Amino acid sequence: MWAAYIDELGPPDTIRYGALPVPEPGPTDVLVRVHAVAVNPVDTMIRSGRYRTLVDFPFVIGRDLVGRVAEVGSQVTGFAIGDPVWCNSLGHDGRQGAAAQYALVAADRLYPLAPGADPIELVAVAHPAATAYLALTVHADLQPGETVLIAGAGGHVGRAATVLAAHAGAKVIATASADDLDDCLSLGAAEAFDYHDPDLPRLIREAAPHGVDVHLDTSGHHDFVLAASLLARRGRVILMAGRGERPAFPVRELYINDASVLGFVISNATTDELAAAAEEINALVDEGLMAPRLIEDLPLSDAATAHARLETGQARGVRLILEPPNEEL
Repeated sequence: MWAAYIDELGPPDTIRYGALPVPEPGPTDVLVRVHAVAVNPVDTMIRSGRYRTLVDFPFVIGRDLVGRVAEVGSQVTGFAIGDPVWCNSLGHDGRQGAAAQYALVAADRLYPLAPGADPIELVAVAHPAATAYLALTVHADLQPGETVLIAGAGGHVGRAATVLAAHAGAKVIATASADDLDDCLSLGAAEAFDYHDPDLPRLIREAAPHGVDVHLDTSGHHDFVLAASLLARRGRVILMAGRGERPAFPVRELYINDASVLGFVISNATTDELAAAAEEINALVDEGLMAPRLIEDLPLSDAATAHARLETGQARGVRLILEPPNEEL
């Protein structure tokens, strides 16, 4: 099969495009004929070694895929050959990745494609939407009627978080660039403010007079001093980005307000948590409520180029999708 893979950790040009054997499913595995693969920032971190995880070489890159079942293991139930499916947790912790004509997926990490869903659009939202779901539902324990501040709401995770929080019955206050404010409002935000506005703290306080229950900064540029000043009693700050950040930490303001600071990465999610996220994503995609803004399709052979563009900011606001060739080796 054709695959995009690495033989060592390193920069984008370590990615090779060539032939690898088709993996053979074990009793609880499903072999998927891949239709498309999304390119995520975490993929570049694993490829470079900045995010350490178990990697067996040659290592097929990529995490998210959409495709059809090609073969099922002897103990697998619920999937049949030809079923349209997707997955968003390959390429980590010893699992080979998705960027190939065929990928092996444990049955408990594989989900049916939502009826009528566009497969490219679904794989484009899978990772950011699942990340947002886990942040809001599992870690923040978001409740209907609470107020959520989503910083960086114009990005992929921020857009998904806006949809999910609004759908859960929360009041969403979004901050984003001026060009993204109307988009944030269309996704369900009650208020949307330019994060460059010097009056931003005042605007947020006026929009949330009783404080912010959940503070979710998807940009990774954390301002804990501001966050702490905005929180309601027992408010929660969710950390999910910003590996290199070393912000000031206002201990007094946080502890006297019974506030919590919680960190997570989607790679640590359990299969049950991922399955719950997939169920919600399928429902929102099926209702037409969850869709990416911009998609760019590239051939699988351009995987190195896609990684380089992502790392240098040349794909900002765009979801890069790799498509394996149709012809067999």
